[in-house]
Amino acid sequence: MTIQRPPSTGTDSPHLERQLSNRHIQLIAIGGAIGTGLFMGSGKTISAAGPSVIFVYMIIGFMLFFVMRAMGELLLSNLNYKSFSDFAADLLGPWAGFFNGWTYWFCWVITGIADVIAIAGYSQELWPSLPLWVPGLITIGILLLLNLATVKAFGETEFWFALIKIVAIAALIIVGLFMIFSGFQSDAGPASFTNLWSHGGFFPNEFMGFVAGFQIAVFAFVGIELVGTTAAEAKDPEKNLPKAINSIPIRVLLFYVGALIILMSVTPWTQFAAGHSPFIAMFSLAGLGAAATIVNLVVLTSAMSSANSGIYSTSRMVFGLAQEGDAPKVFGALSGRKVPRNALFLSCILLLSGVVLMYAGSDIGKAFDMVTTVSAVCFVFVWSIILASYLAFRKRRPHLHESSAFKMPGGVVMVWVVFAFFAFVLWALTTQPDTLAALLATPVWFIILGVAWLILRRRPAHLARYEEFKAELQRDAERDREPEPVNK
Repeated sequence: MTIQRPPSTGTDSPHLERQLSNRHIQLIAIGGAIGTGLFMGSGKTISAAGPSVIFVYMIIGFMLFFVMRAMGELLLSNLNYKSFSDFAADLLGPWAGFFNGWTYWFCWVITGIADVIAIAGYSQELWPSLPLWVPGLITIGILLLLNLATVKAFGETEFWFALIKIVAIAALIIVGLFMIFSGFQSDAGPASFTNLWSHGGFFPNEFMGFVAGFQIAVFAFVGIELVGTTAAEAKDPEKNLPKAINSIPIRVLLFYVGALIILMSVTPWTQFAAGHSPFIAMFSLAGLGAAATIVNLVVLTSAMSSANSGIYSTSRMVFGLAQEGDAPKVFGALSGRKVPRNALFLSCILLLSGVVLMYAGSDIGKAFDMVTTVSAVCFVFVWSIILASYLAFRKRRPHLHESSAFKMPGGVVMVWVVFAFFAFVLWALTTQPDTLAALLATPVWFIILGVAWLILRRRPAHLARYEEFKAELQRDAERDREPEPVNK
């Protein structure tokens, strides 16, 4: 089934342009799947869960694949949806679009802050005398300039950022395999696959250690849904979105599971510690000092990539919210390059709080853990709204589901399986003191949103904009039902 976005006219609200090609979409999806959590946070997950961290990443990747498939089916059911905030508003009601859009925006602001903290931390390892605020400000300035250009420029930048991450992980796997098969020796013992089970087995810290691995591992996957925010700017979305979503399992197996198996085979899991990147440690161990420095730069690039994605997605989400009356109208304007400039400025200003947060405490690692937990909880909410929208879609529009060429495998049953998994993740966050504190602080955001919604929903302008939004979707659905003209 093909549904086309109606052509823009001079009286229409401003539209984003479809400038992201297949290679951009593919690499944006890969970049979103390989987050800062893998490079910076895997030391903590390995030290907490031991080799069972392999299963942690496999389980999370498996569950989120179904969230992405549900999102893909919904986005392709009507190409007038700019993002998953739109289909939430359409299928669940305006409150869902408001809560999902603003929470996703908040998620990426928090994630961006975590990335700024990570960039500052790794910059200090390379240049110890460098003040923390310098790399933070430079990063935000560079990303603002990159995103103020066309969306194609963003796609090109993210393409190369993601490519660097892929090359780094591939290099780690190749070097690690050479070390294992050449009988490499270190102070910790020989490099061997037996290290995976010879130091207390796969579950050395028993079940609760396994549970503790889920907090930072969930954060490693944030951004996996980023491909959904590119829907309004993707060329040929019916072909490119399914391709990007279907390749998620292969990415998880190669980039997460493959890399972690190599890391823990070269060095026993007991040698890893929170706050230190296992990637840098492995190249240093191999005697490749220059390579370790390069990997440090790659980790910086990874954090830059994540922050770049965050600025892109927050600006597009605020733009969409403004067009629907859920955000100030000023953020619904586009620059001459078809970029939501005002929304970009808002996101960058808020990222500056990451610089402040680094000076609020003495430990960068603790600041990173705190913001990543808040981010993980909010992303679980966003993913849950996507699944709830899918349930509403199946109930209210069964004819569109039947005609879909990209049905979610497992259907309604898998939605409830993933919901049960999300409940487990939230429980896992209560088992550690640092993650519990962040979990208890997160409801404050939803209270603020609730108060804002109670004020906003009664305003005539908001009601009028929502009715206009519904009418536009209805017109699009009616256009789809019209028979195509026969060419003579």
